[in-house]
Amino acid sequence: MRKRNSLKYLSVMTWLTVPLLLSGCGSALMDPSGPVGQGLKSLIITAFGLMLIVVIPVIVMTILFAWKYRGTNLAAKYTPNWEHSNVIELFVWAIPCVIILFLGILTWQTSHSYDPHKPIASEDETMTIDAISLDWKWLFIYPEQGIATVNELAMPVNTPVHFRVTSGTVMNSFMIPNLGSQIYAMAGMNNDVYLEGSEIGTFRGRSTHYSGEGFSEMLFDAHVTSQADFQAWVDKVKQSPDTMMFPDDYNKLAQPTIGAPVQYFSQVSPDFYGDLIRSYKSGHGGTQSHGEHNQAQEPSMPMSAQAAE
Repeated sequence: MRKRNSLKYLSVMTWLTVPLLLSGCGSALMDPSGPVGQGLKSLIITAFGLMLIVVIPVIVMTILFAWKYRGTNLAAKYTPNWEHSNVIELFVWAIPCVIILFLGILTWQTSHSYDPHKPIASEDETMTIDAISLDWKWLFIYPEQGIATVNELAMPVNTPVHFRVTSGTVMNSFMIPNLGSQIYAMAGMNNDVYLEGSEIGTFRGRSTHYSGEGFSEMLFDAHVTSQADFQAWVDKVKQSPDTMMFPDDYNKLAQPTIGAPVQYFSQVSPDFYGDLIRSYKSGHGGTQSHGEHNQAQEPSMPMSAQAAE
């Protein structure tokens, strides 16, 4: 009796603890703040709903069958020689096939509609930001404004942003979950993704590809602001006494650090992003600190992500 009461108490405590543990979880993908994120959310919910058409009946029938044919139910019809039904076979195969066909069409359409390389249609001019992954931080170059930042970026609300993405070290992945798609960052390769923030706010960005000891600290804040606040932020960055010139300043910054603070640079090299990618042609690999990763590579022209695919 005492053992039974203990198990009952443990069961109740487990059910009370689960909601408490889950209260600390969040889902940025389900709280999008941009057109791309909104489209991906709709795709996830639609696909999930279609799969429930199969999952829910299976769960319900499993419970009903187990109850109906329990050992104590002597009224249940006993048919030991039954082995096949054309009607059941029809439903078992037809419904999943229809769902798979619909999911395939939906996925094909949305894959093209929300292609990360596809520009976002807008009346506003598209803005360019270069995102460079390092050990273990993010360097953002604003070629049009002539500034750079570490672990912080800002963009005007309702303005499409063309992120050109590469890496100065091992492979990484750039993602702002609230805004939409992730894209891989690879050394010597020019990748890109188009995103847009439709709500003013601060959203957490991160690396979503393991890259070593400081991977979990590769976080940054993405500020979606009004046009006036964005210009004020640019003016603030331009007050910094630090500059980001390639390759000298870059080589210093590229040294591995964990939990790097936000940094501002008031000036950058005219074609910083292009210089970094072209450095892989000569085998220097952008920085002296990562030369060992590139000595085994044959010199070649930088390759775009689309060409690699």
